[in-house]
Amino acid sequence: MSIRIIEIFVKLRETILLHKDISLLVEQIEKRLVKQDEKIDVLFTYLSKFIEKDEQPGIRIGFKTKND
Repeated sequence: MSIRIIEIFVKLRETILLHKDISLLVEQIEKRLVKQDEKIDVLFTYLSKFIEKDEQPGIRIGFKTKND
């Protein structure tokens, strides 16, 4: 019976270590996603600024007639 108890504790320790590695990997992935989210927010901010600039009429260049 005592051998069975030791085997159970060994298995429990292995399981805990395995889950610890998995939890560390999940934390690393979450950190990467947060960084990516920040980069995406900055990208959309810049894109919205470019869209706002495009709404202003541009100055015509090239050959001009009397009506221009």
